[in-house]
Amino acid sequence: MITPSSDEIRLAVDGHVATITLARPAKLNSVTQEMSDALVEVIEWANGADEVRAIVLTGEGERAFCAGSDIRTLDKYATPWDFRNRTDYCDAIRAGRKPVIAAVNGYAFGGGLETALSCDIRLASTTASFAAPEIKLGWIGGGGMATFLSHSVGPSNAAVMLMTGDPIDAETALRWGLVSELVEPGLLVQRAQELAAVIATRPPIAAETAKANLRAAVNMTQEEAVRYERDLQTITFATADADEGRAAFAEKRAATFHRR
Repeated sequence: MITPSSDEIRLAVDGHVATITLARPAKLNSVTQEMSDALVEVIEWANGADEVRAIVLTGEGERAFCAGSDIRTLDKYATPWDFRNRTDYCDAIRAGRKPVIAAVNGYAFGGGLETALSCDIRLASTTASFAAPEIKLGWIGGGGMATFLSHSVGPSNAAVMLMTGDPIDAETALRWGLVSELVEPGLLVQRAQELAAVIATRPPIAAETAKANLRAAVNMTQEEAVRYERDLQTITFATADADEGRAAFAEKRAATFHRR
């Protein structure tokens, strides 16, 4: 297992589930470039680790999942172009093959909201809140905020968040479809890990393919999406895990999958 290059990124693996924790609670788990680099390293490790089949991403403490980038560190970039070409942790999360569950345990503001949106499934504590506050400081989000938010909550609701910068509470986030489930704060990470463990029992190639299929479908016409899905189905049908799934079904036994 990899050791994160920053002690403000923690990694734990239990069974086939990796839990990644943003561990800077005194600063609302806001992300420095050092943390971003470490998070990218961990995601890339998990991407290639056969023992990892699902990931939970959360923040330390109950106050914040992530309050975005640490604004005080943004002036370290020599030019706006350097800032434009920085290593972005949201890109790494979206590029990963393994299913990722966000356990949003408090503020998910700015880059923290983009981080949650970059995950495949979002669970939230009943005390969580979500905001795209960049407009209040004179800029907009740059990690996919508008496209992923509008696909999650619809263009009108996204416009409210993007153009006011004001937060929405957990109940609103659930009603708008931004999150799938609300959980009491003390049980949130456990619930996310339980869901991740269920996904980890599924054939890994099929789970990774389901993720790729969902991501592609967002950007395709319906006809293209159906053709692409049929191609992916053919690929997964040819795997050894699919053979095992059919055999286990016929023999009325539990299947054992090996990501082959």
